Amino acid sequence: MNKKIILQDLGLIDYKEAWDYQEKLFQKITDSKVQNRTLDLKLETLNYFLFCEHPHVYTLGKSGSEENLLINEQQLKSKQATYYKINRGGDITYHGPGQLVGYPILDLDNFFTDIHKYLRFLEETIIRTLSEYGISAGRTQGQTGVWLDPDNPLKARKICAMGVRASRWVTMHGFAFNLSSDLSYFENIVPCGIRDKAVTSLDKELGRQVDASEVKEKLKNHFAGLFEAEWTTLKEIV
Repeated sequence: MNKKIILQDLGLIDYKEAWDYQEKLFQKITDSKVQNRTLDLKLETLNYFLFCEHPHVYTLGKSGSEENLLINEQQLKSKQATYYKINRGGDITYHGPGQLVGYPILDLDNFFTDIHKYLRFLEETIIRTLSEYGISAGRTQGQTGVWLDPDNPLKARKICAMGVRASRWVTMHGFAFNLSSDLSYFENIVPCGIRDKAVTSLDKELGRQVDASEVKEKLKNHFAGLFEAEWTTLKEIV
């Protein structure tokens, strides 16, 4: 089993461009797995983790409702935002500057074959990262993602949304962690289809700006610890 994960930071990148790149990596891994099975090969499957940030964009998952997008095409243009229907689970969400997006493209056969556990580990990565900033976070039953004050309906607010796709135990898509996001953009949707809960960001909760590179380092450490993984780069692989 290959527990090395190739880490790439794509910086600010158009959503569709990042999605196409994810699909390319996803296909590469699944093709290797099909070859292993049909030709009785033992090719090592690779794992990837992409960090990035997107220009303003709304994305709707397979189980979502278009009614949860509250603005029309003209209003999208005026807000310099785009809109895509995509192949992850979940409903509608927003990505934009100041939001740290993570896309793990893993062969779970290298780690564990349990999607429920995978989602809980993604959440736990964020929860442990927030704990380093003195913020207590948790989960809300039946609602994937990371929440603050999840047990208080009047105060509950989401700080990190999640939605994934998995096929042949290969994952794609991932999490969107609000660091310094313009939260007004969430007013144009029913975030994740949930009407009665607010959205927040790390900067808002701390009352100060946090360096994104610092957050990435903390997040990487917790992710590697949970998945018992080792970070590597494309250069090291080649």
